[in-house]
Amino acid sequence: TMQHWHVYVKWNERLFHEMREAYLAGRLESDPADNWAKGELGFFDFYVIPLAKKLKDCGVFGVSSDEYLNYALANREEW
Repeated sequence: TMQHWHVYVKWNERLFHEMREAYLAGRLESDPADNWAKGELGFFDFYVIPLAKKLKDCGVFGVSSDEYLNYALANREEW
């Protein structure tokens, strides 16, 4: 989520397919397809972007913190 779009999508698709297989096998109660897109927006809005902002504010990763925030915002917009 705080990386290049194509990397984010690659791992997002893999997670989705893993969770979908778990649902079809009876190991997950709800179908991830029902709320995946909305859930990703919430993940960006309530976890990823606030975290990226805090990382930028504290400067723990130096100039990379700006990059992480920019990727998070761009990926959220693309999503």
